[in-house]
Amino acid sequence: MSSYKAPLDDLRFALYDVLGAEALFQQLGFADANRELVDAVLDEAARFTETVLAPLNRIGDEIGCKYDKATGDVAPPPGFKQAFDQFVEGGWTGLTNDPQHGGQGMPALLGGVLTELVDSANLAWGNFPMLSHGAVKALETYGEDWQQKVFLEPLVAGTWTGTMCLTEPHCGTDLGLLKTRAEPVADGKYAITGTKIFITAGEHDLVPNIVHLVLAKLPDAPAGAKGISLFVVPKFKVARDGAVGERNAVRCGAIEHKMGIHGSATCVMNFDGAEGYLLGQPHKGLQAMFVMMNSARLGVGVQGLGLSERAYQNALRYARERLQSRSLSGPKYPDKPADPILVQPDVRRMLLAQKALVEGGRLLSMHAYSLLDAAEKAADPAERERAHTLVSFLTPISKACLTEWAIENTYNAVQCFGGHGYIAEHGMEQLARDARITTLYEGTTGIQSLDLIGRKTAATQGAGLKLFLAEVEAFAKQHEGDAALAEFIAPLRAKCGEWGKLTIETLTRAAANPEELGAASTDYLFYSGYVVLAYWWARSVAAANASDHPQAFKDAKRDTARFYFARILPRTLAHKAAIESGADTLMALADEGFGAA
Repeated sequence: MSSYKAPLDDLRFALYDVLGAEALFQQLGFADANRELVDAVLDEAARFTETVLAPLNRIGDEIGCKYDKATGDVAPPPGFKQAFDQFVEGGWTGLTNDPQHGGQGMPALLGGVLTELVDSANLAWGNFPMLSHGAVKALETYGEDWQQKVFLEPLVAGTWTGTMCLTEPHCGTDLGLLKTRAEPVADGKYAITGTKIFITAGEHDLVPNIVHLVLAKLPDAPAGAKGISLFVVPKFKVARDGAVGERNAVRCGAIEHKMGIHGSATCVMNFDGAEGYLLGQPHKGLQAMFVMMNSARLGVGVQGLGLSERAYQNALRYARERLQSRSLSGPKYPDKPADPILVQPDVRRMLLAQKALVEGGRLLSMHAYSLLDAAEKAADPAERERAHTLVSFLTPISKACLTEWAIENTYNAVQCFGGHGYIAEHGMEQLARDARITTLYEGTTGIQSLDLIGRKTAATQGAGLKLFLAEVEAFAKQHEGDAALAEFIAPLRAKCGEWGKLTIETLTRAAANPEELGAASTDYLFYSGYVVLAYWWARSVAAANASDHPQAFKDAKRDTARFYFARILPRTLAHKAAIESGADTLMALADEGFGAA
């Protein structure tokens, strides 16, 4: 069975040495988020996730959720409710929420760290509280005063949970096709009718009430996505004064049988005239829903990171323990019957790839969460706008790359175990199965790619990219005379220059042929992700060199950065070539040329 140990040393290095969280938190007005408190939060989060959540990971996979067809009830795996109760009692559900609604007002960055620990320990369990955060943000931003008063406190406290209901059987990404309807009834209420699928934590018994945020169309709605509204639809009816009434006309019609995250309830939800309230303005529901979606996209990226961390830990442990054959250059442990497989170059290749993508990816994710804090709390409006633009640009990169790398990392972990990785005993195959979904929900990798190159680059004239490149250049200038960083600064600068040029060339071709954006999008996203990680690895070396960490720690950061620049960053060459090949290589083949379906 796989084990998990919270990587506190690297988390603290990323927080304090690289990102400067101590000063950042004080600068943004998080007066209580001093190092003593943050370290205490990290220690307690590590204890909870290691001892309470991690032991339930395999149980959740083997037993899964149980659906009662007669009642529509869903029972999570054994132990999940007890763990959730402890999570609520510990105040974790309100860690980053506004104190006026019962939260603790901690930085989003600290919440991102907690999410990584939870998802490394037990991704399926982590899905139950995950979407409540987005529901809270949507209600804070668009809710009427009474809605905030009634719904926010129990959501923040964790005594209720939230969901996000978008997808329908015939309608995924193209929400303009949705059929769910909302009919006005008395007292400002609406009757919601329709079916939603793939609803994470849509039904369960962890809490007494579930708040569904549901996309639907009013009778006078314009056609397409511009006619969508958002509604608050609780499992049990809630009056304007907060009184909880009878069961609402919303029922789980089934749970999906999935290749992974068996302990997470993925529900078909049927709304049969369910009572709901309009959230925000009529026909403006997508604006409110995107508040939830952007939060969830960063969260799913962290899911990929969490799975990668756990996979790496177990692969490394196994590589140290497994004795098999001898080093190619002669025995390294002559007192043993064979050397551990860690001495083999190809095993080291797989482990180093995991280490480089995990530790670099952690900084990509943390940076995004720190920008959420700056976008909300920075004193200077210009700085808030800068942070908002930059985190919008980085969100599709973080979501897509961290989850795609999770597939690579869990695959490499399975491979390190050899035949033992394929069987359930060691838990590696579960991590690989769980990782696969992360590239799909909250927007597939293709959708994130189109978002990056279309909405976040072409539509903004590269606003986010320009800000990121300026940040890299400022770092490069700061360390121009540092001989210890020269081997990283020069190639980083070259790649950033190439990134800017490649972007301009691609957008220029797209102006003449819109298919160029779609043809380049996925390769452009990966190219972007690898350059972003090159920046964070250069910064990691600089931060390690300036720190008081042991020399072995500093050497490990430098050597991993060298591996990244030498063996992973060159992947950009293939992505660049694919982008430059243009749309014709994809679009020239006639539909009939694909053969019979």
